[in-house]
Amino acid sequence: MPRTKKSASAETKPAASEAVQARNEKKTEEVYLQIGGQEWNISDCRERAAAAYIAEGHKEAGIKKLVVYLKPDEGKAYYVVNDSDNGSIAL
Repeated sequence: MPRTKKSASAETKPAASEAVQARNEKKTEEVYLQIGGQEWNISDCRERAAAAYIAEGHKEAGIKKLVVYLKPDEGKAYYVVNDSDNGSIAL
């Protein structure tokens, strides 16, 4: 009985699933602000601002837009949620 050749689609299938898997993996990004001999992790500030908003009694699912303003000279990060609610956290 002669051997059959694998189809081209069967050969590329593992590569395609690897591409999908890679795309589904969470990307890790870190951004730092360094000024005056101090350093802040910007991603951490974003997470802490969201946590402060949630601690005020809001739901995480309610955060559609979060903007964080860093003010190192004041030692604070100010945040605005959904263009209406605002607050601040210590850097």
